[in-house]
Amino acid sequence: MSATSQVIYLGSLRTDSTHLGSGHSITTDAPLDNNGKGQKFSPTDLAATSLASCMLTVMGIAAQKRDITFSAIKADVTKIMASNPRRIAEVHIELHINHPEWTEKERNLMENTALNCPVAKSLHPDIKQKVRFNYQER
Repeated sequence: MSATSQVIYLGSLRTDSTHLGSGHSITTDAPLDNNGKGQKFSPTDLAATSLASCMLTVMGIAAQKRDITFSAIKADVTKIMASNPRRIAEVHIELHINHPEWTEKERNLMENTALNCPVAKSLHPDIKQKVRFNYQER
């Protein structure tokens, strides 16, 4: 099995992660409240953001398979940290969906798909996942 990514410590609590398949990279910083510069995503920011990204990706796959229009969707992510031990306690995701044409059945499908994405199922059950679906009405 080949590696997915390579992470290099750059010093000053910063890392550079490269996706080996594409060469795309992401730089992280430790957050301000944990001795860092807070100038980039922190590793825990990426974990929380990965949940929203995964939700949108699997919703897009479901929409594509069923010929459901899927665009103009965004997610706002809020990460809440806990201490002792320092960890992600909650991830709040607010999905803004501009598809008033979706039927109730399509909405239910998309919501169920999002809530059961691989990242949602991979996070520790102690991490509260609070997801809100906001639909643009007709």
